[in-house]
Amino acid sequence: MNFNPVFYRPISFFLIICAGYLLKKKGFFGKTDYKVISKMVLNITLPAAVICTFAGFERDLSLFVIVFLGFLCSLIPMLAVYMVSGKEEKHRRIFSMINTSGYAIGSFTLPLVQGFFGAYGGVITCMFDTGNAVMMTGGSYALTTTLLKVDTGENNRGKGQWLEILKKFITSVPFDTYMLMLILSACNIRIPEAVASLAAPISASNPYLAMMVVGMMYEPAKDASYRKDTLVVILRRLVFASIFALLLYYGTPFPLEVRRVLAVVVFSPVSTLAPIYTERCHGDGSLSSYANAISIILSLLIISVLVYFMGVS
Repeated sequence: MNFNPVFYRPISFFLIICAGYLLKKKGFFGKTDYKVISKMVLNITLPAAVICTFAGFERDLSLFVIVFLGFLCSLIPMLAVYMVSGKEEKHRRIFSMINTSGYAIGSFTLPLVQGFFGAYGGVITCMFDTGNAVMMTGGSYALTTTLLKVDTGENNRGKGQWLEILKKFITSVPFDTYMLMLILSACNIRIPEAVASLAAPISASNPYLAMMVVGMMYEPAKDASYRKDTLVVILRRLVFASIFALLLYYGTPFPLEVRRVLAVVVFSPVSTLAPIYTERCHGDGSLSSYANAISIILSLLIISVLVYFMGVS
């Protein structure tokens, strides 16, 4: 039986997700051990992967518009959900707005894209994720609390709240790494080969640690309302992703290899930060975690199928 090699990587990722979940259920991992590994991913292995991705990248200023496209693709779904959900309860609107918009790219899609499209595809993904990160590292939280007039109980309102959001950008290691690599690329400054070589083995562990965290975080829904609310969010994400994919693939002037990556990236799953911000807005953080896990499994399937039909080998 012949099996297309394009599916090897997603299947290995799925098996690692299953392993993470089973090891947690068997007691090998504690219920909160995922926090340690997720910190390693966000602060060590993901930045290393970004550095390796940009190593050897030749400057092309025309591609920097992709940063803006990433921002728009994260912002538009949130505003759309806000406009159509006016009659829903506030806690449901909070969940829908934060979880319908934005993407888990660095910890999930980037390893996939690098495996399918190589280092150049990884650069395009990082550029898109830089715009996406503006929303995911504080923008979605600020917009949701402002539009829905959510009282978060914090004393640092107004100017203080925006300073807190700015601080989150500055202290976000992945975001800082993205920005540094973009600045270096814009200035046509090459990353030293020694730095890329040192980062390479750390970068190689990023996809597997990221998938392990996904499995450790997953918990099946026991409440029927969880499944219903999650289904609505997933369907909305699929609708927006399909529209964005068509527009980016057929409506942009980029080369085919760039358009293929963009069409894939918009099917990324719910952001891993979404449960945190959902809870801070007095929404249901556990429901957001469940939606995140379901969207990851679905994204793995959709992206693999898209790559197969695109003829990527």
